[in-house]
Amino acid sequence: MSELFAPVAGFGVSFSTMFRKVATEEYPEKPRPTAPRFHGRHQLNRYPDGLEKCIGCELCAWACPADAILVEGADNDDTPLDQGGKGRFSPGERYGRVYQINYLRCIFCGLCIEACPTRALTMTNFYELADNDRGKLIFTKDQLLAPLQGGMLQTPFPMSDGLEERDYYQGKVSEPTDAQRAYVDARDAVDDDEDDFAGGPGNVGASVPGVHDLVHSTHPTAPETREGANP
Repeated sequence: MSELFAPVAGFGVSFSTMFRKVATEEYPEKPRPTAPRFHGRHQLNRYPDGLEKCIGCELCAWACPADAILVEGADNDDTPLDQGGKGRFSPGERYGRVYQINYLRCIFCGLCIEACPTRALTMTNFYELADNDRGKLIFTKDQLLAPLQGGMLQTPFPMSDGLEERDYYQGKVSEPTDAQRAYVDARDAVDDDEDDFAGGPGNVGASVPGVHDLVHSTHPTAPETREGANP
């Protein structure tokens, strides 16, 4: 009797699963929601007024076991811009001038997040990082920096009047001040005037590439800026 059903016995698993509910996910049309603490692509955060939280301490780079992070800090400069100052990008003494993460090496362990003293670096839920070009998997600061939310100002600009560095860390800053807005408006007006002068008729230098037209990178395959830092 057993020999009679032997040819059919091999289909037992197939028949038992034939009428089960299909578990196939319709990806990428309907991606499955990730966990709240999912370790996805990194993001460099800002304070409510727009200043960057990164102080260029390089602790994240030291904590990375895969050597996937490159940070080069620089000093903030409170010298007025019309006197050659470079401006302030963070409340700290320094800021991250160069910030790169090599996702060809990153293992998404989150040790860099734990090492950050200002919560400048966090991990988002975005995980679609596959690409045909290896160079595009080296993300630069422009790609990692969080976009400006409503009311935030574009750096550089001074800290809020009367506040110190620790006041930012303690959450005492909720929005830009009128003085900060006036500073940014004046800065942008000067930049517009310089652009109009450089592109004016009779200006030979407007059509000749200069030193400021060169794009410097710490890696030969640094990718172009991608839009959207907070998916």
